[in-house]
Amino acid sequence: MPTQIHLNGFTQCCVNHHSEGQWKHPQDGTARGYRDVRYWVELAQLLERGCFDSLFLADVHGTYSVYKGSRETAVRHGVQFPSNDPTLIISAMAYATQHLGFACTYSTTYFAPYQTAKLFTTLDHLSNGRIGWNIVTSYLADANANFGIDDTLSHDERYDRADEYMDVVYKLWEHSWEDDALVRDAARDVFIEPDRVHQIDHVGRWFQVPGPHMCEPSPQRTPILFQAGQSGRGTNFAAKHAEAIFCVYPHLDACTRGVTKIRAATAAAGRAADGLKVFQGITVVVAPTAEEAQLKFATHKRYASPEGSLALFSGWAGVDISTLSPDQPLDKVESNAIQGVLGILREIDPDKRWTPRDIGESMSVGSIMPKIVGTPAQVADELERWMDTTGIDGFNIVPIVQPGGFRDFVEMVVPELQRRGRVRTAYDGDTLRENFFGRGQRHLAADHVAHRTLPPWKLRQGA
Repeated sequence: MPTQIHLNGFTQCCVNHHSEGQWKHPQDGTARGYRDVRYWVELAQLLERGCFDSLFLADVHGTYSVYKGSRETAVRHGVQFPSNDPTLIISAMAYATQHLGFACTYSTTYFAPYQTAKLFTTLDHLSNGRIGWNIVTSYLADANANFGIDDTLSHDERYDRADEYMDVVYKLWEHSWEDDALVRDAARDVFIEPDRVHQIDHVGRWFQVPGPHMCEPSPQRTPILFQAGQSGRGTNFAAKHAEAIFCVYPHLDACTRGVTKIRAATAAAGRAADGLKVFQGITVVVAPTAEEAQLKFATHKRYASPEGSLALFSGWAGVDISTLSPDQPLDKVESNAIQGVLGILREIDPDKRWTPRDIGESMSVGSIMPKIVGTPAQVADELERWMDTTGIDGFNIVPIVQPGGFRDFVEMVVPELQRRGRVRTAYDGDTLRENFFGRGQRHLAADHVAHRTLPPWKLRQGA
């Protein structure tokens, strides 16, 4: 039986998340849709018709201000700016759907763990167990300033702090309330048994949280845990905490190496290597014929904003690409920072002599995602090749225009994959975790780190 392909839609509450300039495209709806709840409800219903596992919503809290030493370029081209809060639209989308899950980015840098636990438990209740959390540590300088955060923490220290952060939310979600605390006993006039709700009394280096959790346990107790770090420290963090990883590898060989690495790290963390789902980011342009698909792709390029893409790339890399001549090969630049950027680009195309102009043009449509352009059968062939070669579990689909890119995938690619037995034709689970791991898998796996330290009440119950 062929391995099932899991699918997540990937976007952000902004204009053209990963394809700068497409707001000018006559078929793009994000220029106004990103701030209209009806747009998001219709998108969620579309993805549910395509039997997607979830809609994955990215988020940022600052501007990309490295390019030319200013946010001006990023603001001019709408580079993930403005960006609205994704958590506020999830309830509406959940109400309008029955099975689609919703994962959103929420930063351990800016929000207290007590607030995070309450937010995600609330959303999990309101969606009947269809919520995931993409755990990020954040890095944009002006976001840190706006939140009053000390930005002197190193990359690894941010992850050290995030480790303790996770310890706090696990205690709130898994340890604070007993399963049978809420009794609703009218005869005794007891709504909740007080001795079944416990403080967590966490005292650590970064946080002091007495508890208890403000919310009763939700259908999943802990939301599905996503993580997207591909650094060494990020990989170790994901191996310890994540149930799903969003990765972006430029080609099959790099993806295969990455999947092997994360599976080994997960096993080394004392967990089942296959207890973590790996999703590769991919951009698809599909049409009934190959010629139409290529024409559609060429049309997207005409609306692109390469300079906006350079602002995005400079923000990611922490290097101001504007200091170089547009046609200056990066391999001629004697700079450790530029050489680090070049290492990333060589993974994409080792034979290319990359220039700033090349980077802007390459990233302006689908950013660093691999692109598949072709007929439904050609796209399905390539997706199957990624699945069967690399060992991934599925894809985060990153459209160039919305909602048209998602609609094309749902109406043309999904039926082809369903005919091949690679995508479900109906949902068989009730929660997001069940959609990923199978019916009956509603809660964190027994080997997860959240269960390594048990509270007294769980020990008494023999958990």
